[in-house]
Amino acid sequence: MKSVKTRAGDTVGLLLFKHLGRDDDEAEQALFDINPGLAKHGPVLPAGIDVIIPDLAPPPVRKVVRAWD
Repeated sequence: MKSVKTRAGDTVGLLLFKHLGRDDDEAEQALFDINPGLAKHGPVLPAGIDVIIPDLAPPPVRKVVRAWD
C-alpha cells in the first residue's frame, strides 16, 4: 500500500487508474474499504487529501476477439 495526496480534480477512478492501471468495482471497493470517509467528499476529491492506494494485482489481460478473426 502507498499513500498519495490528491490534486484538484482527482477522482477515485483517476487515482486507481494512475496508480494501479485499473478502475473497476473490485479496486474501488478496496480503496473505499481502507479509506473510510472518503466517499463523503463526493465524486471529485478536493486537493490535499491523503488517500491510501491498495495493493492489488493488475487486471487480467483480455484477448480481443473480432468477428472477422
